[in-house]
Amino acid sequence: MIELKEVSVHYVGNKGKYEHVIKSHKPLELTDEVQNVLLNYFQKGFKNDEYFHFYHVTDLNLNEVFTYVSAIFDNPVQLHEQSKNIATFLYENSMHPKIKSGELFVSFFENVNFKGEIINAIGLFKTENKDTFLKVHTENHFFDISTDQGININKLDKGCLIYNSDRENGFVICITDKTNATESQFWTDEFLQVEQIDDEYYKTERTMAVFKNYVEERLPEEFEISRADQADFLNRTMDFFSNQERFVTENFSESVLQQPAIIESFNNYKSEYEYDAQEMLADDFGISESAVKKQKKYYKSVIKLDKNFHVYVHGDRSRIEHGEDAKGKFYKLYFEEES
Repeated sequence: MIELKEVSVHYVGNKGKYEHVIKSHKPLELTDEVQNVLLNYFQKGFKNDEYFHFYHVTDLNLNEVFTYVSAIFDNPVQLHEQSKNIATFLYENSMHPKIKSGELFVSFFENVNFKGEIINAIGLFKTENKDTFLKVHTENHFFDISTDQGININKLDKGCLIYNSDRENGFVICITDKTNATESQFWTDEFLQVEQIDDEYYKTERTMAVFKNYVEERLPEEFEISRADQADFLNRTMDFFSNQERFVTENFSESVLQQPAIIESFNNYKSEYEYDAQEMLADDFGISESAVKKQKKYYKSVIKLDKNFHVYVHGDRSRIEHGEDAKGKFYKLYFEEES
């Protein structure tokens, strides 16, 4: 069973606003109750299979956070001293005006079950948003009420779990961040300096995202295609990824793209993406169910008609007809039941 062995807390302000960094003199003294609450709090938000690793453009050992956590894994007694280095590094990078001040928790976990292997892990968590709580007091049948500010243990603002696995490639890291895009980019790119691991999750997510962009951007440019046809392509794509265990380019082309001209068009679009992004899309990989589940919320097959109607297309394209008459453009829908 996972154990929370040690926690150090420091306050990290926004350096750009001339706020301060306050470093604690020693780790927290944990009671059993506080330890259980923190353990539950620290595990919030880590629910998918999207993994990252530390990186550096020239040398992994020049990644500051990688160096600090490596020292902790080598000698857990160093956690508090290294946590102060991590707090200093976070403070030095907290220059953007939108970055909020807050407490930085650096935690050490033992007996972590990671993909069937029992290992240690280090957690970095930052609390930024405080909630208002009501306190009810009673004495001799008289009641009073007061307010206080505190951390909502059901809402983890931002954090990462660093598993002591695959160290030579920058460890394996799971990240959560509930803040805005600017703060998320700061947390992952500037502070942690991580990139997503090129695994089945990444390959599935990237391929589905590129094809969605193709359907929405390039397909209507090169072919006379209705929004219903676009919705049909997205639905066929989602069906393919939901029902297949592996993605193979030839199978995908035959099942989803079908027409030779569209296959050629997508291959050209894919080549342009690979050139611009400087990365190759895999032609054969195992499909990640969790990545498909995440992409479902972006694969919305919706036809928006002015500001009057939204038509959600979930299935048979042949039941939708598109036309135009004296009154204007129209869609004709065929169905058996309504509810």
